[in-house]
Amino acid sequence: MEAEFWHQRWEKNQIGFHLKTPNALLVKYFQNLNLSAGSRIFLPLCGKTLDIHWLLSQEYKVVGVELSELAIIQLFEELDLRPEIEIRPDFKRYSAQDITIFVGDFFNVTPDLLGPVDAIYDRAALVALPPEMRVKYTVHLLNLTLKNEKALPQLLICFEYDQSIMDGPPFSISEKEVKEHYERYYAPRLLESKEAFGDPQFKENAWLLQ
Repeated sequence: MEAEFWHQRWEKNQIGFHLKTPNALLVKYFQNLNLSAGSRIFLPLCGKTLDIHWLLSQEYKVVGVELSELAIIQLFEELDLRPEIEIRPDFKRYSAQDITIFVGDFFNVTPDLLGPVDAIYDRAALVALPPEMRVKYTVHLLNLTLKNEKALPQLLICFEYDQSIMDGPPFSISEKEVKEHYERYYAPRLLESKEAFGDPQFKENAWLLQ
């Protein structure tokens, strides 16, 4: 998707993807990552998700990347935090205690910019991208987070449905595609598949990648 598409969605407040509560599958299954308090969690394409509020409340640290500065301004307002803002060549860095968000293009993030992280939580990134960009995204995500050829644990939440029913985003991500992207480094395990959007044709799937 072009950057302008997402900027317009935020500017027009067309953010039906923004949940009014933390994601239930996150709350139910995040413990499966076996992380200690204080671990630093990477959220690509994070928006202003309330999942960040929940992670902070559980004493985790959060680092995210988001294209829309408007989303991040709203995020810090809703967290009641006053961020420090640092302007970098490709990003604006918003930070406060236990949270850092880089505003800019995910594909410009480098390992040095990101810093050390302990796990990945993806609820909004893979499903937001069309097929050709999903390949690029997963390759870059692994390049950012591999440590000595070992992948970080990841909780991946995505949707699955007949793509002919509607255009994405969110796009449909099948089990076959999850494995194509990730089984070189992970043994993907489906934790739960449940009805989404109040429609049995749509499933929301929680994957544990370890």
